[in-house]
Amino acid sequence: MCYNPRPLTADQVDGLFHIRWSEEGSNQKREERTVVAFWRDYLQDVEEEDGSKKLGDILAFATGSDAVPPIGFSLQPSLEFLHPSGGAAKFPVANTCISCLRLPIYSTYDCFKTNMDFAIRNTQGFGMP
Repeated sequence: MCYNPRPLTADQVDGLFHIRWSEEGSNQKREERTVVAFWRDYLQDVEEEDGSKKLGDILAFATGSDAVPPIGFSLQPSLEFLHPSGGAAKFPVANTCISCLRLPIYSTYDCFKTNMDFAIRNTQGFGMP
């Protein structure tokens, strides 16, 4: 019995995450929709430009695993949002213990992409070589 993980795709990574939305009709929900669109565009761009390796890096940033485990994640990965009202955040924050990725509210895709790339590039292996 051997497990050989398939290369990750943007759609697969996106589908792994449960989105924890704010209340319907709120201003926060409107902002979150914009950020989720940025998230999905980012995953597509990563897949086209860098392939499944970097998608694995994104997954590792959020969950601690660069591939989907054979039996899936014990806790479904989730997306939450860091709103300015809760204290401004520039970079995404991950909690790998609960597989939660918290994304700040950004007004432009370029800002989202730049800060995602910086966060992922500078946290691989929790500072270990």
